Amino acid sequence: MRELVERTIDANGRQCAVLPETRTGGRSVSVNLRESPLAWLLARGLVTARQAEAGERLRADYEAAAIAPAVTMRWAVRVDGGTRDGLTPGERQVAAKRRFDAAIDGAGRGLSDILWRVICAGEGLPAAERDLGWPARSGRLVLGLALDRLADHYGLH
Repeated sequence: MRELVERTIDANGRQCAVLPETRTGGRSVSVNLRESPLAWLLARGLVTARQAEAGERLRADYEAAAIAPAVTMRWAVRVDGGTRDGLTPGERQVAAKRRFDAAIDGAGRGLSDILWRVICAGEGLPAAERDLGWPARSGRLVLGLALDRLADHYGLH
């Protein structure tokens, strides 16, 4: 699913929302709001399929562990009464949290920040670099190293 919006790029390389009829020149870009930063990097060949698979596994565990703050209550009720893996929903959540923690620890110190920001929080690389106080365009290199360590942790070839 695509949800494209037009954005302008300011002098600092940051995206700004703008309506097409109010654009006064300069550079612009179409952004798919439904695409994750990792999917964007994979589509442009900036990360390998192995790295993307490792990132998706981490994101899946992050979401299954429900670590992110919730805005509303979850009212869904299981009607089948059973589970495939024999675990209750709470036990599955705890197992996902343990897998997430082990993966972050497996990436190593100093690499977990960029993994969490880009993979879990969905931040773009420029925003992550800026928030971490890193030089421009350094995040892609560090993210690549972190994803390689993560893929090693998961045993991906």
